[in-house]
Amino acid sequence: MAARILVVDDDDSLRELLRMHLVSAGYEVSTAADGISAGYLVLKSLPDLILSDVSMPHMDGFEFVAALKADKTLPDIPVIFLTSVEEGEHRGKELGAVGYLTKPVRADRLLELVARHVPGGAIPIG
Repeated sequence: MAARILVVDDDDSLRELLRMHLVSAGYEVSTAADGISAGYLVLKSLPDLILSDVSMPHMDGFEFVAALKADKTLPDIPVIFLTSVEEGEHRGKELGAVGYLTKPVRADRLLELVARHVPGGAIPIG
């Protein structure tokens, strides 16, 4: 069974690009445009890992992850922050993030970091 990854980003084209890279690497991917939608998806089907943008409307990535961590009924889900700002690393560590990627995201770095933190990694295709 492929690992499930949730990609949260308000940029439609980046969200789709990340989804395509992850799907081609064998992961099952859900996407959300903001933290509120992502929260519903987490409650509906727990992902194995979350990739979350930091700067989003309504609820930023830090607020989204803090809300998840505050819900003691949820397991600890590894989080990788996507950011173009330096505070991503510092604030991400405070929230227990397993890593962060700066934009523009390099596909090789994305797949390496995801594989390091997802149980079982991707299923080889072909």
